[in-house]
Amino acid sequence: MSSSPDIEVDTPGEARIARVLIPIPLPEAFDYAEPVGMGLAVGDQVAAPLGPRLVRGVVAELRPAHGGNRPLKPVAERLDDPPLPPKTLEFILWAARYAIDPPGQPLAMALRGLRAPKPRPERRFIASGTTLERMTPARARVLAAATEPLSRADLARAAGVSSGVIKALFGDGALREVWITPRTQWPAPNLDRPGADLNPSQAAAAEALGALVGEDRFAVALLDGVTGSGKTEVYMEAAARALTLDPKAQVLVLLPEIALTQAVIDRFAMRFGAAPAEWHSAVAPPRRRETWEGVASGEARIVVGARSALFLPFARLALVVVDEEHDGSYKQEDGFIYHARDLAVARAKIEDCAVILASATPSLETLFNAQAGRYQWLRLADRHGAAGMPHISLIDLRAAPPAPGGWLSPILVEAVSETLARGEQSLLFLNRRGYAPLVLCRACGERMRAPDSDSWLVEHRYTGRLVCHLTGFSMAKPELCPHCEAKDSLVSIGPGVERVEEEARRLFPGARLAVFSSDTVASAADARALIDAMAAGEFDIMVATQAAAKGHNFPGLTLVGVVDADLGLRGGDLRAAERTYQLLTQVSGRAGRRDQPGRALIQTWAPDHPVMQAIAAGDRDAFVAVEMSERQLAGLPPYGRLAAVVVSGPDLATLETFVQALAAAAPNATGVSVYGPADAPLGLVRGRRRKRFLVRADRTVDLQGFLGAWRARVKPPGAIRMTIDVDPYSFL
Repeated sequence: MSSSPDIEVDTPGEARIARVLIPIPLPEAFDYAEPVGMGLAVGDQVAAPLGPRLVRGVVAELRPAHGGNRPLKPVAERLDDPPLPPKTLEFILWAARYAIDPPGQPLAMALRGLRAPKPRPERRFIASGTTLERMTPARARVLAAATEPLSRADLARAAGVSSGVIKALFGDGALREVWITPRTQWPAPNLDRPGADLNPSQAAAAEALGALVGEDRFAVALLDGVTGSGKTEVYMEAAARALTLDPKAQVLVLLPEIALTQAVIDRFAMRFGAAPAEWHSAVAPPRRRETWEGVASGEARIVVGARSALFLPFARLALVVVDEEHDGSYKQEDGFIYHARDLAVARAKIEDCAVILASATPSLETLFNAQAGRYQWLRLADRHGAAGMPHISLIDLRAAPPAPGGWLSPILVEAVSETLARGEQSLLFLNRRGYAPLVLCRACGERMRAPDSDSWLVEHRYTGRLVCHLTGFSMAKPELCPHCEAKDSLVSIGPGVERVEEEARRLFPGARLAVFSSDTVASAADARALIDAMAAGEFDIMVATQAAAKGHNFPGLTLVGVVDADLGLRGGDLRAAERTYQLLTQVSGRAGRRDQPGRALIQTWAPDHPVMQAIAAGDRDAFVAVEMSERQLAGLPPYGRLAAVVVSGPDLATLETFVQALAAAAPNATGVSVYGPADAPLGLVRGRRRKRFLVRADRTVDLQGFLGAWRARVKPPGAIRMTIDVDPYSFL
């Protein structure tokens, strides 16, 4: 956008003032004068002067000037991009208040699709109607084909002539040129196509959801179904109902992982005869712009995407689906901090439409609302078709430890051997990337850390590098210890998926192995290719992180072996037990999803832990009851609310002084407890020291109001940053 001089005008009495939101972290919208005759409306995108440059903004409010006594800069121009619908703008402002963040932050997310430039106009040719003195068969074929604008190449191909004929006809005036901007067409879903055959449980759930959608009002339903129960088919029927009732209705389906997107898109394409629009970070910017515009115009009627798809400018949103609603990937941890599940419910309320939360292991917050009757609770207790639930057994590593230098118990090794002998597939699960999570020096005990950070470097044997998974720093593994300079003294401690694969190759030399983690698949397409290859039986053993635990269907997979089930219980934040239960249940559910029986073997040093006992017994209700009771006693979510305040700075003394002042400034409020300041578990990241406060509040407390008032009392010095995380999922 070009810059312009700062022209100041006095707003005349009949003029209006436009409050313009700008997509940068400013505390409020700015006032501008609306030039006479511009005719702005709320939601319009405009170019407005900010300092020496023009910036994009969105009109949030218009009001009469009433002879204001201060000069205002005028809006420079109204942009030709589609305006934000009123409910989208309302959602953006609500999200900012909820997250206690400047409204420009969520607005930037809502406008992200416009970062790519618009497609350039393309030259096309069409018959002009001019009569030619000399006509040949070739020329006649061209003019017969040129009834609609076509490129030179397409027109030559359609008429079966050389491009020289086209050029000559244009020179003679028989063809005229037109310039057309390419525009993506979004095929309408075919609502006459039949859906899948549903079993009685699925049919009952689909009917209930259809009735909910038919009420055309805000409502929330929990679709609670065991792994493999066919939840996707059920919510597709709810989508079909929404699209049938209103020819302008739009449906949004949120997924936690990009790797899942293509499989769900394929299923929607099969159901509705047209592929839905796709929205996630792997989509190329030009395509994202086309999707954004298609959503704003209402032509893109089904959208499948990642959490940021919530901020798209839906013209008529009629249904939101949050698949795998329990998944921690829905939490955005940096930039604008939010949880997509919670914001999906809020967006549905603003849009006055239904929202479906689907999961085999619902979050405790969602179960709490379902138990209280706030959400309609629909349960699918059986797998679809002939498949049964896998048999789950615990391997007590105290009684059956791995061989020295190994990580697989003899019991698990024997089970994999038996599975291979039957021509079936196995999955070895370890939720830890790389080869080893810790590299230290045998001579001096030095632990390899990322520069200016407390996080350990993880060895990646495939690349020969040490990588920090927090900051992204990487380096070649050195021959000398950086601390004591001892040669060849660095050793790898603990297993990662690469190390488990190395052991599996040694134990099962004839097996075809693959590793599935975010390090081994560079893109969503690579992930899809690996998933398809496993589903097609091209691998015998897959060694995987949680990337393989979510929603994938591997027909030949009958054995899941969990290498270190205790891993998620270490480090102890309040959701450790819940996350471990969810993850182990989900990964175990990958086994036996066809007519072959499946089993899961879970290696643990703590087989008596309530999480392990509940998983082995298949007794989710018992686990939930115990976990809910403990949360209730402590007043923790879902019985209370939490917020984290993280303060960071490059100088420890300055940081300490500020956090003490911040602690002293905390408002006195009934039902609120403030803990801290304390050193964050990761006390140093990228050269910045970090301190944390944890705020616990009763559910009746206006937590956002408390936090906003607290932040307003103390202004951080220039180098100090303060981040507020409402309902935190990470405690690092």
